[in-house]
Parts: sequence; structure tokens; C-alpha cells
Amino acid sequence: MSQQILNELDQKCQDAMDHLHQDYAKIQTGRANTALVESIMVDSYGAKVPLRGVATISIPEPKQIAIQPFNRDQLQSIEKALLEADLGLTPQNDGSFIRLNLPPLTEERRKELVKLVHKYAEDSRISIRNARHEALGQLKGMEISEDELKGKEKNVQDKVDEFNKKVEEAAKKKEEDVMTV
Repeated sequence: MSQQILNELDQKCQDAMDHLHQDYAKIQTGRANTALVESIMVDSYGAKVPLRGVATISIPEPKQIAIQPFNRDQLQSIEKALLEADLGLTPQNDGSFIRLNLPPLTEERRKELVKLVHKYAEDSRISIRNARHEALGQLKGMEISEDELKGKEKNVQDKVDEFNKKVEEAAKKKEEDVMTV
């Protein structure tokens, strides 16, 4: 039973890390990245669909994202969705596909992005703490000896420390990416 609690904790912590990496992929670092736009919701024949479901997204140049819809009729709704997403980028529609040119990041914008990196890291730490709290609550509800409980609590804390270290490393790496000119 206690191993199941540790496995659940591990899974929740891993989910927090996965979510952190997804958030970090969406942060513009001065290099084009398809993750910046692929989850933007586009109105497609009356239904909201992620952009990757209605178009091919590619990186023809290091500072450019090209979006080619599967159906040309979708160009206008894709362009509208990109504008509404408020990426700070202006879509250029040439009739068959849309280009997004990424401008060089200013020092001020880089500092804003670093704050966002730290916010995402803190959100992950909060998720990990919540998972720890839940696991400890489940362990205390079990009928085990005090010594065994202390050992299990140490295992939980070791797992939490391991994931917090991973969050810190990911945040440090992303901050370096953002600040590199």
C-alpha cells in the first residue's frame, strides 16, 4: 500500500515536470519554436481545434515560423487565431501560407521572460508540494508503526527533493536560454 502511495507521488511529480517543460517550450527565446503556436485554438468549421490539427507548422529559418494550412479556406481563421493569441507577432499571409517573423528580444523583454520562467518553476514546486502533502496524509492514515512512518516520510521527502532539484535545473537552463543573445 505504501509503495502505491510513493508511485502516485512519483507520477504526480513527473506530471508537474512535464507541464513545466510544456510551459517552457512556449516561451520565446529568440529562436523559432513550433511549440510557440501549435496549441493555439483555431475556429475550424464551427469547432475549436489546435493549430497543429489544421496546418503544417515548420521552421524554414531560425527566426521564422511557417504555417501552411491543409485547406486554403482556413488561412483567414488561422490568421485571426494568431492575432487573438497576442503573441506579439504579426502574421504575414501570402495566400498559401502564413509566416511569423520573430524579432530579436530586447533586454527588457528578456527580463520579463525570466520572471515568467521563475513563475512556471514556482507553479511546479507548488504542485510537487501538494503531492507531498497528499502522500503524507495518506501515510498517516495507514496503520503502521511510528518508526515505519518516519522511514516512509523520509522516502517521500527524498522524492520531493529530487524533483525540486530537477525543477531548479530546468529553470536555470531556460533562464540561460532566454538571456543568451
